[in-house]
Amino acid sequence: MNMTVKSTLPFALWSIALLADCGQPATADSAEFEPATTVEESRHGIESIPTTDIWWTEYGEIQGWRFRNLHKIFPTVNVYRHGSVRPLETRPLQAISEFEVETPGGKLSFDKFLYSEYTTAMGIVILHKGDIVFESYPRMQPYEKPVYWSVAKVLVSTVVRILEERGEIDVSQPIDKYISALRNSSFAGISVRNLLDMATGLDCADDYTSRETCYYLYSMSIGDGYRDENAPDNPYDFVASFKARKINEPGEVFSYSGVNTFILSWLVEEVTGMPFQDALTREVWFRIGAESDASFIAPRYGIPVTHGGFLATMRDVARFGLLFTPSYRKVSSQQIISDDYLKLIQDGGNPSLRSNAGYPSAVQSGISHNVYQWDEIYVDGTFYKGGWAGQGLAVNPRQDVVAVFTSYIKDDQESEMKLEPVVLDLLRSVFVTSNDR
Repeated sequence: MNMTVKSTLPFALWSIALLADCGQPATADSAEFEPATTVEESRHGIESIPTTDIWWTEYGEIQGWRFRNLHKIFPTVNVYRHGSVRPLETRPLQAISEFEVETPGGKLSFDKFLYSEYTTAMGIVILHKGDIVFESYPRMQPYEKPVYWSVAKVLVSTVVRILEERGEIDVSQPIDKYISALRNSSFAGISVRNLLDMATGLDCADDYTSRETCYYLYSMSIGDGYRDENAPDNPYDFVASFKARKINEPGEVFSYSGVNTFILSWLVEEVTGMPFQDALTREVWFRIGAESDASFIAPRYGIPVTHGGFLATMRDVARFGLLFTPSYRKVSSQQIISDDYLKLIQDGGNPSLRSNAGYPSAVQSGISHNVYQWDEIYVDGTFYKGGWAGQGLAVNPRQDVVAVFTSYIKDDQESEMKLEPVVLDLLRSVFVTSNDR
């Protein structure tokens, strides 16, 4: 069954539809709707979900369909929008469409590459100075809300930073100062900052190789991993009771774990007294002129999968990215991301975390450090957060650029070209000057 969906709604009509949402008159054409899926595809996509393994272990177009339809597979919790939509103006930049991509079959323009057999790109939006300069939906509809997996982690760190700047959180303090349930856990004594920087020193990195690993058990407890009869009941009790092995001193080595992100969202809940999704609503989504409500999957007890599982339109994720640029006023009347936070992201990370973990140096990779859940802070001013199987959010405040994209894993992985390096190369070629390198 061919699950591929291509958007045929012209961008101009999509913009008109947004104006209609803002109370502006719209033409009859703006009301046209093309369904993203059929009844047959929906039944097949859900009925074929594996019952003896993690659901996302199937790759190819079926994975792409599920990435766009998680709201049909799992319960979700809402992240609410408010007020008038802040429309994003469209100003196409030909240099992006014409950017040459080297493929096994020869050079292709970026526009053609996105529709080619070499990629699984579902959608991409690029903003420059707050305007949409490129937008394409090769394998989805613009109104769909695909999953952004680990891109969600920077939503959590953003709320933590907002509370930090208000004096409600001191990131130098141990996490159990704020979450008393962790006082007898393996996380007791670990600072909030080391959780933010993925440097707890515990043996709990993302690892699905065995159902006995710390991370796999956590994924069972929150419901995005395969659950068997011995699965932990919920992530709060699991994290508070599981004894993870200490393998490094905290703050010495980068070790990526969604458990850290869950604990940070738990911290937000303790400090604010509200579910994390409501805190995110209050601090961010309510205030950015979003087109739509967003959501998190919440497979067990309504607990959001804050380490991933975030669902939103691509334009709204791009609006979030704009908060980190000089053009934040296009979406918010207030500066939500402070200058101090931007300086911390760009200059306040610890390069030794990555080097101690064996990652290439900044000279080799262009990556200076990681910080506050952002995976890669480049020396050219770009910071990047990736999501498993092909999502990404890239921001360069110096050049006032934001890019958000989503894809999935191809059946034939050997022939797949990952979007991340292509998009980052494009941004550097089109926007980053020699003085920024």
